[in-house]
This record gives sequence, C-alpha cells and structure tokens, in this order.
Amino acid sequence: MATELAVGDRAPDFSLSDENGKTVSLKSLKGTLVVLYFYPKDDTPGCTKEACDFRDSRKRLQQTGAIVLGVSLDGAESHRKFIAKFDLPFSLLCDEDASVSKAYGVYKLKNMYGKKYWGIERSTFVIDGRGAIKALFRKVKVDGHVDEVLAALKT
Repeated sequence: MATELAVGDRAPDFSLSDENGKTVSLKSLKGTLVVLYFYPKDDTPGCTKEACDFRDSRKRLQQTGAIVLGVSLDGAESHRKFIAKFDLPFSLLCDEDASVSKAYGVYKLKNMYGKKYWGIERSTFVIDGRGAIKALFRKVKVDGHVDEVLAALKT
C-alpha cells in the first residue's frame, strides 16, 4: 500500500479525459494553482452541493489564479449531463479505472448500511505551480469546504 500523500509531496502526475474527451494532465498545468477535488458520484446530493459551492465561489477562486478540476469514476456522458444541469464552469475528469484516485490514496473501501464497496473518499488537493501539494483535505465535509480551500490558496 502506498504511503499517504502529505503537504510538500510531489502530486502524482495524471492524464485523464474531461467531459469532452480532451486529455488533461497535471504536467500541462505547470505554473498553475490547481484545486483537484475527488468526489463519489455525479448528481448525488453531497456531490451536487460541493460542485455548486465551487461554482458559486468562482470569482473568489479566480482571484487566486487557481483552476478547479473535479474527478470521479463517472464517464464523460454523465459528466456532461452534470455540468449542463448545474451550469458548472469547470471540467470534470473521468477516472473510470480509478487509477488516479488510487495514486492519490482516495479510492477506499467504504461501508454504507452494512454494505462494503470500493469508491472515492471525498478529498481535495491544492497543488502549486511546481506540482507540489500545498494543502490537502480528506474525508471532506461539504459545508464550508470551499472556504477552507480558499484560505489554503491564499497562504
């Protein structure tokens, strides 16, 4: 099992397709602050609230120079519908084989109502322009999370 990522660690590089099939890689974002947030599933209550909170904080996030990217195990069609339904102003990346979620240590054995299954543990990574982890949030509680991210971006 890989060791947990920590602040100051190099963020694992990734190359994933977005909702339109365009490849997005961490390497291509060098020099840019990146908010990489992992969420369990498109168009579910907590994930919708989190995405809409990022959407509603767009201007404040832009003022930091950061871009926001969401990552889930959903495919491009699901992402396109989610983006259209809630007018999301950022890309959602398709990690259908969970390889990036595993690299970031957020693909976990979960337990809901006594049923165990593998899925994404809601987590956010703030990555600086050199590709190092500036801040990370695990087991994210949606309420107030965007404010935590904004505070981390400003340090």
